[in-house]
Amino acid sequence: MEFITNIWDGTWNYVIPFLFVLTVLVFFHELGHYWVARRNGVRVEVFSIGFGPEIYGFNDKHGTRWRFSAIPLGGYVKMFGENFAQDEPEEELTDEEKEVSFFHKRLGQRAAIVAAGPAANYLLTIVLWTGLFAFAGSPILLAGIGNVQPDSAAMAAKLKPGDQVVAINDQKVTSFDDLRAVVSKNPGVKLNFSILRDGNPIHLSATPKAQTVSEKDGIKREIGLLGVSPDLKQIKYEPQNPFMAAWMATKRAIDYTGLILKYLGEMLTGQRTAEELGGPLRIAQMSGEVAQGGWINLINFMAVLSLNLGLINLFPIPVLDGGHLVMYGAEAVRGRPLSLKVQEYSFRVGFILVMFLIVFATWNDLVNHLKVIEF
Repeated sequence: MEFITNIWDGTWNYVIPFLFVLTVLVFFHELGHYWVARRNGVRVEVFSIGFGPEIYGFNDKHGTRWRFSAIPLGGYVKMFGENFAQDEPEEELTDEEKEVSFFHKRLGQRAAIVAAGPAANYLLTIVLWTGLFAFAGSPILLAGIGNVQPDSAAMAAKLKPGDQVVAINDQKVTSFDDLRAVVSKNPGVKLNFSILRDGNPIHLSATPKAQTVSEKDGIKREIGLLGVSPDLKQIKYEPQNPFMAAWMATKRAIDYTGLILKYLGEMLTGQRTAEELGGPLRIAQMSGEVAQGGWINLINFMAVLSLNLGLINLFPIPVLDGGHLVMYGAEAVRGRPLSLKVQEYSFRVGFILVMFLIVFATWNDLVNHLKVIEF
C-alpha cells in the first residue's frame, strides 16, 4: 500500500507538473512555426503534441491534423513540402501544390517560419514575466541581514541574521541595494542604524571597514564594507504598471540570455564544470518542487524554461532551428541551397550530437542531481 501511495504522490507532485510545463512550452514553440507558416501560405499537415501513436486528434477547416500523441516529450509541426530538399517528390507538383509547399517558398519566408518557434518561446517568457510583474509584483530584496561575516563591522555592531534595516542616519532604507549604496559611500564613517528585530525597533552603530577596489578603467577608490549578505526570505513584491512590467520583463529576458551564454562559455573554456547541466529528469524534479511552492513560482519557472528552450533551439546545430537558419544563411551567400549530401550528413551529425547531449544531461541528473547512481 505504501508503494502505491509513493507512486501516486510522485506522479501528482512531479510528473503532472512536468508534463504541464513541457506541454505549454512545446505548444507555444510549435504554434510559432504554425502561425508564421499559415501566414505565408504553407499548408500545415500535422500539429502534434508528443511523438508516436496518436491518442486523440481532429482536423480543422484548413486540413491540419491536431493531435496528442503517446510520448509527451516534445512535439512537431509537419508542413507540406518540408522534406523536399532531402527527398525530391517522385511526381512533379501542380501549381496549386507549389503554392502551399514549404520547399517552394522564398528564402526569407522559410527562415521566418523556422525562426518563429524560438521567437514564440521568447515572447511567452516576456508575457509571463510581464503578467507576474503587473499583478503579483516585481520582487524587491529588502534590507534584511542574512549572514554576518566573522570579524566584520556588522559583527562588531552586534547585527544579527534576520534583522531588517529601515534607516541609516535617519535616511530611509528599503532595499538591500539602498543599504549597500549607503555603506559603500561611507568607508570608516560611523553610521547609526535603525533596525527591526523580531518586530521590535532597536538602534545600533556600525563603522564600515574601508577597502580599496580597482574600477574597470584602472582607477582605485575606497569603499565601505559592512560584512553582511542579504536575507533571501525578506522580499517584498511591488506591482508595476503594464508598460513598466513589459520593459522589466524584456530586460530580464535579455539579461538571462547573456547569463546563459556566459555560463556556457565558461563551461566550454573549463572555468565551470558540466555537473551543473540539467536534463529532463532534473527539469521534472524542479517542476514538482516549484509547483509545490505555488503558482507564482511555477509561472516564473516556466518563463525561465521557455527562454532556455528558445535559446537552445537557436544554437547552430543541424536538426535544431538554428542549424536550419545557418543553412539558409549559406544559401543566401551561395545563391543556391547546399547540396543534398551536405545537408544529409549535417543532419546526421547534428542528430548524434543532440542525442549525446541528452544522454549526458540525463546521466548528470542521475549522478549529480538526483543521486540515483553513486560511486
